[in-house]
Parts: sequence; C-alpha cells; structure tokens
Amino acid sequence: MKTCEICGKGSQMGGARKKLRGNYNPVNWLRKYPNLQKTRLIDGKRVLACTDCIKKMSKSAK
Repeated sequence: MKTCEICGKGSQMGGARKKLRGNYNPVNWLRKYPNLQKTRLIDGKRVLACTDCIKKMSKSAK
C-alpha cells in the first residue's frame, strides 16, 4: 500500500448506505487513495509525498 513518506497518510475505505423502503441497504465499499506525487526534499532526497505535505513544504521554504 502506498503511503506518504512525510505524514504517513494512506488509503481509506469509504462506503454509503442507501435507504430503500424504510431499510438501509449496504452499498459496496470503495477504497480512496491520497494524491501522491514524486517530489524532492530540501536535502535532495526523492520521496512520495501527498499534495498537502508538498503545499506545507513550499510555504515553509519561503
């Protein structure tokens, strides 16, 4: 499973329930993945990082 190497964010399972004739029916679960990108850290190391961490790094570099 791919995870962000900075914050550790990984995939999450999510599902919904539909109400049909007074009863809740389970709906198939979906796996949602974070938006991971290959980036370089300040020290030159290449890592897989989520876009939230990339935004935080660019703000702290200014």
